[in-house]
Amino acid sequence: MSSPRYDMIVIGGSAGSIPVCISLLKALTHNQHIPVVLIIHRMRNVVSQLDKLLTREAGSVKITEPEDKQAITKGKIYLAPQNYHLLFEEDHSFSLDYSDAVHYSRPSIDVSFESAGRAYGNRVLAILLSGANADGAEGLSYLSDIGADCIVQDPNSAQYPTMPSSAIALEKNIRIMTEAEMITFLQEL
Repeated sequence: MSSPRYDMIVIGGSAGSIPVCISLLKALTHNQHIPVVLIIHRMRNVVSQLDKLLTREAGSVKITEPEDKQAITKGKIYLAPQNYHLLFEEDHSFSLDYSDAVHYSRPSIDVSFESAGRAYGNRVLAILLSGANADGAEGLSYLSDIGADCIVQDPNSAQYPTMPSSAIALEKNIRIMTEAEMITFLQEL
C-alpha cells in the first residue's frame, strides 16, 4: 500500500457547517493513517458537547478534544477545544493558546490553518465549510501559497456562504466543491 498523500487533514467551519462536517466524517470512517482536526466555532461560555454529538452522528472513531502538548496520532479525529486556539507543533503535538480572538473567534480557523501549514507544510489537506464571517480565508490562502491542497464548500450550497465566499475572493487556487463532491474526494483518499 502506498503512503498517504497527506499528513494532516484540517476542516474548519462555523454556522451551518455541522451537518456537512458529519457527512465528511462519515466519508473518513476507514481512515487509519491521517489525523483529522476539526476547528468549529462555538460559543465560549456555554458547556459544549459537540465532541459527543459528532462521535454519535458520524459513527466514526471517538472524537476528542486534545490537551496541551498531546501527541497527534494517525487516524484519530480531534476537535479544537472551545475558547482556545489550537496550534500544531513541529514535533507533531498540539498546543493550546488563549490569545485574543481572531474574527471574533477562539478557536480561530485562520490560526489553526496557518499553524498546520508551518508544522506539516504542503502535506496538509484543508477544507473550509459554511460560516458567517471571514475566518479561515487567510489561513486557506496561506496553505495554498505553500502548496497545500485546499477545498472550500461551494457557497451556493452553504447555509452561510460568507466564509467560503471570503476564501474564494482571497485565493483563486482552491477547489470549490459541493458536499457530495467533498465526500467522494475523501472516500477516494
